[in-house]
Amino acid sequence: MKQVPLGNSTIQISRIGLGCMGMSEFYGATDDAESIATIHHAIDQGVYFLDTADMYGMGKNEELLARALAGRREQVVLATKFGFIRDPQATERRGINGKPAYVKQACEASLRRLKTDYIDLYYQHRVDPETPIEETVGAMAELVKEGKVRYLGLSEASAATLKRASAVHPISALQSEYSLWSRDIEDEVIPACRELGITLVAYSPLGRGFLTGQIKRFEDFAPDDFRRTSPRFQGENFQKNLDLVHELEAIASEKGFNASQLALAWVLSRGEDIVPIPGTKRRTYLDQNIQAAEIVLSAEDLQRINALAHAAGSRYPEVGMRMVNG
Repeated sequence: MKQVPLGNSTIQISRIGLGCMGMSEFYGATDDAESIATIHHAIDQGVYFLDTADMYGMGKNEELLARALAGRREQVVLATKFGFIRDPQATERRGINGKPAYVKQACEASLRRLKTDYIDLYYQHRVDPETPIEETVGAMAELVKEGKVRYLGLSEASAATLKRASAVHPISALQSEYSLWSRDIEDEVIPACRELGITLVAYSPLGRGFLTGQIKRFEDFAPDDFRRTSPRFQGENFQKNLDLVHELEAIASEKGFNASQLALAWVLSRGEDIVPIPGTKRRTYLDQNIQAAEIVLSAEDLQRINALAHAAGSRYPEVGMRMVNG
């Protein structure tokens, strides 16, 4: 697997990363043994940029990574996030906390769960509208001085916030949703990242799995799958987006690979400063994603793909959309 620089840092990361969220929550049934095997397989195949967060599974995802990385911690670039507050008695209730004291508290908790002395890349998961970004990043910068964190990142931050944050401490990565059907960051956020030397880490590069072509009906989602609450997967939007996937599948079939590989190859084509982190909990899908890194798209291919219709519906319910581009 090819390596690329991580923004304002001195390290390299794998050209494709591994999103670990679904191994613990949100996407139906989980299997810790297969998830750990998938993480080991990823590392063996050169996919060593791993992404988690303290909110995934209420900390269980970080604990899963700790088990998977026993004896292999130095082989990976490990990223985690803080900021979401979840009530253990009502897991759907979420707030955001970017206060300096909480930043340090959250970091210590993540270090314990991950069973590590340091975090390679520490993100603020969402910008706290009640706390100036300068205060939050200032507290994160102190963690760097203490050796608990190596590099800093933000998630779903606006171009203006990125610039304010970078004035306090270099930001190495911005994590935002980016895929064929989530392109709203192209006008302002991606240019800001390039101006500031920040790598864009693209989460959900396969449209939360929809661009794989594996989802045919709303009923295919497990009862606890959070995609059931997303406007893109409801009512008329579902069929419109399914039609988009069928067009993508037709183009992919002509070239001898599947829709997910074509969608991932498109993200990779946007520049080496854009690193996708497709999430999977199975080795089979991981191998498919890795193969996408070998696909070269021609100018004609890109023209056809770019001409596809944009997704119908917003990517989060209204409350979620209020938390992005902060």
